[in-house]
Amino acid sequence: MIELQRLGEQLVEVADDRLEVLDLPEDLLGAIRQARRLARHDDARRRQMQYIGRLMREVDPEPIREALAAVRGESRHEQAKLHRVEALRDDLLADERALQRIAQAWPGADLQRLKSLRRAAVNERAEGRPPRNYRELFRALRGIAESNDAGEDDDERRAEQ
Repeated sequence: MIELQRLGEQLVEVADDRLEVLDLPEDLLGAIRQARRLARHDDARRRQMQYIGRLMREVDPEPIREALAAVRGESRHEQAKLHRVEALRDDLLADERALQRIAQAWPGADLQRLKSLRRAAVNERAEGRPPRNYRELFRALRGIAESNDAGEDDDERRAEQ
């Protein structure tokens, strides 16, 4: 019971867009939104968290745990994806020809943007500036990889039907 309440507390901290993906019952979503409105950590919030814990007893907690782990990047699958993106970024910074491999793997990728981010990141590193473009390059590559993963999921769903 306490574990379900802690899981509910974690749900209160999750962003709205990620919360919608979890497919929670409407009464539980309402209770989570109400807990967010209670800014102070007083008796009202404590009672609301207990109520969320009680509502959590009616749902299967395992899919919620897995989704929260994915949101936090704790799942092995999510970590492996991030490591692949990091390796791709490092390859791109080491050699501009990696853009060709990216173009082959992801035909819809904005190669011009990646090229300019790569150039800016290399300049940042050479001048000893903070790694703003280095991080932005990672975000761009992660977005490309995630959009590809979503497309593969759609293809799998169509194949199952």
